[in-house]
Amino acid sequence: MKAKRNIVKIDREKCNGCGLCVSACAEGAIKMIDGKAELVSDNYCDGLGACLGECPQGAITIEEREADAFDEKAVHEHLKKEKIAMVKHETGKVPCSCPGMKVMDFSEPKIENRKDRTAEIHEEASELRQWPVQLHLVPPNAPYWDGANLLIAADCCAFAYASFHQKLLRGRRLVIACPKLDDTEGYVEKLAEIFSNNDIKSVLVAHMEVPCCGGLLKIVQQALELSGKSIPFAAVKVGLQGNLLNKI
Repeated sequence: MKAKRNIVKIDREKCNGCGLCVSACAEGAIKMIDGKAELVSDNYCDGLGACLGECPQGAITIEEREADAFDEKAVHEHLKKEKIAMVKHETGKVPCSCPGMKVMDFSEPKIENRKDRTAEIHEEASELRQWPVQLHLVPPNAPYWDGANLLIAADCCAFAYASFHQKLLRGRRLVIACPKLDDTEGYVEKLAEIFSNNDIKSVLVAHMEVPCCGGLLKIVQQALELSGKSIPFAAVKVGLQGNLLNKI
């Protein structure tokens, strides 16, 4: 039954996806959806605002509006299901919303030099420019997509190709996916949304030489067609022994 009461309001424009409010909400009323915090059900929210102080962006406020009454029994059942879902996540069966999904745009990397007692060790700098990188998790409207050269890489490429950071990732934003093991439903539409809503300068697809990995090429090509945009596109194939089988 609806009644006028205090309840949480989340401003998606201000939310940066840090996920701190998710941890702060003991009732599990808030989840990360497409990289942004959302109130999943009115009756899970007690309106007391424990999450307010955790939001670094001031994206959460309390408003008075018509809403379903707070339901402790429903919260108990919801938390029980969430606990089961978390167990499934730990076994790799379902995705999870957590602070690790916070959208981050990194500054330019710095190469650090370390010394031990025997030799000077030079540590190569990471070329990763943002987080998250997995296609299921990246928000389609993140600010770092604008003006980006995009690398869409199969998961195994970074392990097989030793110069992945220096030769492929440098100067590019990254999305990773596995066409064989991922649940790829929605991948075409999500990539098309990224292409349509942002000024993507170029797209490079990196995939392994195994046949199943060619599915990533098809997903990207379908997404480009669906977006209706003409974006410069190239693909590079990585051999099983870590060599590039074609030039970029």
